Amino acid sequence: MNTDPIADLLTRMRNAIRAKHEVVIMPHSKVKMSILNVLKENGYIVGYKEEKDGNFKNISITLNSDIKDLTLKRVSKPGQRIYIKNTEIRPVLNGYGIGIISTPNGVLSSKEAYKTGVGGELLCEIWQ
Repeated sequence: MNTDPIADLLTRMRNAIRAKHEVVIMPHSKVKMSILNVLKENGYIVGYKEEKDGNFKNISITLNSDIKDLTLKRVSKPGQRIYIKNTEIRPVLNGYGIGIISTPNGVLSSKEAYKTGVGGELLCEIWQ
């Protein structure tokens, strides 16, 4: 059992990019799928798909081969949740990166959350 599945997702992706892998496979969860959707919309990954392996579901992530080094930083942790208001949303690395926020409207990038005027839990920050 994993106590922090989001940190596991980010760590597996970081390690796979550094090892120059094209595909990463990890256990399925709805939060991971939402985060991967935001990453795909912003061009950090090529795509992802669900795969059934016996009784379990897995996610197969196709990484973007153009990205050589990607910084994936977990902000809100299980022991210390970080919540931000819509007025507190700031650009990550002066707009060169994105923040991923879990809002009442779903998991959004920090730019989308700022435009829609919602705040929430700041899950992670990503930049090249």
